[in-house]
Amino acid sequence: MTGESAPEPSRNQSAEPTVVAEPPWTYPAAGVAFTVLGAGLGWGVRLLADWLVGLPWAPMRGPAELVDSLPEPWVTIGLVVLGALAGITLAVHAYHDSLTVTVAADRVALNRRGTSREWPAERVDVACRDGKQFVLLDDDAVELAREKYDFRTEDLAAAFRAHGYRWADEDPYREEFRRWVPDTPGLPEGADALLKARAKALRHNHDSGDEARELRDELARLGVVVRDTDRKQYWRLSRNR
Repeated sequence: MTGESAPEPSRNQSAEPTVVAEPPWTYPAAGVAFTVLGAGLGWGVRLLADWLVGLPWAPMRGPAELVDSLPEPWVTIGLVVLGALAGITLAVHAYHDSLTVTVAADRVALNRRGTSREWPAERVDVACRDGKQFVLLDDDAVELAREKYDFRTEDLAAAFRAHGYRWADEDPYREEFRRWVPDTPGLPEGADALLKARAKALRHNHDSGDEARELRDELARLGVVVRDTDRKQYWRLSRNR
């Protein structure tokens, strides 16, 4: 294994689990901000339509004339309400997509989009950061989890170290990843087809899509670890291959 990780401290079995997540005030504040911004954009659409109609020539003149022809004050109220609803929708999506990490001496659990995954402590060899992603690895270099996160890395590292897990500031196996292209040699049987399907999924949903996540899990069962950079896939083999 390349790279260095922190020495493993002793585990305090009596310590309470540590929950790492965005502060509780973050999402209400984001909801207010997105709602105000959305309402402001709705108001701005009305003003923009008035301005465009007054020009001798302007792009999107037809839609601008349509907005300008609608009766007031209902058109302005409607646009402001639609903008506010869009802002609320964005805030709800951000909350639903947020990651919560629970670290205890006997287990590690992740929760995102209402789905919880949990591993006993003996399966977790090291936790680390890889760019803007959080990674859990077992002692065969298999990725148990790879998730984007928005909270402070320092809080995540402190939680793992406090409960006796090893923490690395970067993926210890990062240098083993190779760029995938179709028909790459050295892959287990069936892995290339899964990577092709996953490349297609990434083009549509980026790496947060459920299909891309499921295909990552299928590749892990074949002993293939995959990471994404700018929608390009990089792969390595786990030790049990």
